[in-house]
Amino acid sequence: MTSPATELLGLSSRWTAVWLRNFLVWRKLAGPAILGNLGEPLLYLLALGYGFGALVGEVHGLDYIVFLASGIVCASAMNTASFETMYSAYTRMAVQHTWEGILTAPLGIGDVALGEVVWAASKGLLSAAAILLVAALLGAVQGWAALWALPVVFLLGLAFASMAMVMTAVAMNYDFFLYYVTLVLTPMFLLSGVFFPLDAMPALIQQAAWVLPLTHGVAVVRPLMTELPLGAVWPHLLVVAAYALAAYALAVVLLRRRLLR
Repeated sequence: MTSPATELLGLSSRWTAVWLRNFLVWRKLAGPAILGNLGEPLLYLLALGYGFGALVGEVHGLDYIVFLASGIVCASAMNTASFETMYSAYTRMAVQHTWEGILTAPLGIGDVALGEVVWAASKGLLSAAAILLVAALLGAVQGWAALWALPVVFLLGLAFASMAMVMTAVAMNYDFFLYYVTLVLTPMFLLSGVFFPLDAMPALIQQAAWVLPLTHGVAVVRPLMTELPLGAVWPHLLVVAAYALAAYALAVVLLRRRLLR
């Protein structure tokens, strides 16, 4: 018998069909898609890492490009997962009506939502792994422990994909997503320690930054990529996991209300 929580969250293996469907569609245009996901973060890494880094010098004993690379890896996962769950998922839901066709099969809204969220996190992982590889080739990765950053990045992708799915569930058009990008993603991108160390900011901003999931992702990934001392990991991961679970549950409730009305 399926429990109410399982039914609510769509915790069955049927979500894999949605993930596989998206993968097969993406595979046809994989080359341009990967280049598109790599372009912006790679530009930040090269332009700021070498250009701005020449002015900054070292941060916490690291060359600036080494400090920056770990932040860009996390930010790349955030942006890729968020945009996939907003623009691409909204297109499948409201424009192409792909979800309507899927829901005629024996799948529930929870299966569709979980398949979309895991697919977006998978794309975030792929984008972050590509940036990690480029950073390694540039000498901005300082050890094999950096590979442990990949599961952390995937968890970040789940959190941001779930948060973006909440926006998709209530969006009436594409313009609605600009509010989320401008008011949530961009401030988080700038204030979560991606470009600057948190201890260089005013105390109030530091406290606000620790509420943001990206800050906790960077706090774990940066030591793994730079061999800086790695503190307590689980509190950071639990914060990110809490964002993922809470946002996903809310998204399923809102999607159920929207699609079944």
